[in-house]
Amino acid sequence: MVIIGANRGIGLALCEQLSRRGDRVVATSRAPSGALAAIDGVDATPGVDVTDRPSIEALAAKLGPQSVNVLWVVAGVLKRVSLDDLDFDVIREQFEVNALGVLGTVVSLLPCLRSGSKVALLTSRMGSIADNTSGGSYGYRMSKAALNMAGRSLSIDVAPRGIAVGILHPGWV
Repeated sequence: MVIIGANRGIGLALCEQLSRRGDRVVATSRAPSGALAAIDGVDATPGVDVTDRPSIEALAAKLGPQSVNVLWVVAGVLKRVSLDDLDFDVIREQFEVNALGVLGTVVSLLPCLRSGSKVALLTSRMGSIADNTSGGSYGYRMSKAALNMAGRSLSIDVAPRGIAVGILHPGWV
C-alpha cells in the first residue's frame, strides 16, 4: 500500500490505522517526517513531491512494476483566496498540486499497479459545484473540482486494466 502525502492530517492518520491492522505501508512526504518514521510497519519515504516529476519517477523505480495493491493520493494544499484578494499565482499553485500533480502522480505510478489494484483520490466537498453555498476559496474549489473530473476520467480509462479509481472526500469516508 502506498500513501502519497502522508506526513500530517488524513495521510498520517491513514498510516497509523493501516499500520495497526498490520498493513505494510510506503508513506511519502516532501520532507522527512518524525511522525511517519515513528510508526511501525511504515516505510517513510521523504523527497516525494507531486509537482516534481523526477521525485515521482524515483518512487516508481523504488516500488517496482506491479507492486502496489492500493494507492492513496491525499497530497494537497489549501490556500484561501477570496474575490477581493484574487492571487492567480496562489490559485495556479493549488491547481499544480491538487489537480495536475495528483493526475501526473497516478499516471507515473500506473506501471506499479496491477490488475485488481485500487486508487483512492482524496478530494473535498469544496470541489462540489452543487454544494457550494459560501463562495470564496477560488483556487482550492476549482482545483478540487478539476481533480474530481480527472478521477472520473481515470476511472474509465484504467478500468480495462482491472484498476479501480475512487474519488473520496472526508465526509464520505
